[in-house]
Amino acid sequence: MSQSAAGTADSRDLVISRVLRAPRAALWRAWSEPELLKEWWCPRPWTTEVRAFDLQPGGAFHTFMQGPDGNSSDNPGCFLDVVPQSRLVFTSMLTAGWRPAKPWLGFTAVITMADEGTGSQYIARVMHPDDAAREQHEKLGFFDGWNTVITQLDDFACTLR
Repeated sequence: MSQSAAGTADSRDLVISRVLRAPRAALWRAWSEPELLKEWWCPRPWTTEVRAFDLQPGGAFHTFMQGPDGNSSDNPGCFLDVVPQSRLVFTSMLTAGWRPAKPWLGFTAVITMADEGTGSQYIARVMHPDDAAREQHEKLGFFDGWNTVITQLDDFACTLR
C-alpha cells in the first residue's frame, strides 16, 4: 500500500495506491451499480443512501451517509469522466449538469483501476483547490477513512465474482 500527501506530483493531492484481490470487472460493478455502491461506500457502521447516480459526464452523484450516533454527511456532486472498468472521476465542486456548488470540502477524485495479476491496481487521487483544503481533508482522517472503504470495496467486490 502506498499513500502520500506532499510527496505526490502536486502538493494539493492525497493519493492511495493499492493492489486489491478483486478483479477489475468486479470492482467496476461495485462502483457502477448504485445498489452495490451503498454496500461499501462509507466506513461501517455508517450507512449510505444513494440519492442520485447518473454515471455519465455531467451526471449527478449524490450520497448521504448516516452514522449510528445520528451524525450525517450530505455529499452532492457530479461525475466528470467515466471510462468503464478503467477510470472514474467525480467532484464535490459541481452538481448535476455542471452546476457550480459550494461544498463544505471541495475536491475532485480520480479513481483508476487496472489488471494486476489476478487482482487489480487501484489508485485513488483526490485533488484539492489548495494546500489548506488538502490539509483539512487529511486531518479529517482521509487515509484511515478511504483505506477502510477501499478494503470494504475489495472484500465486497470479491463476493461478486
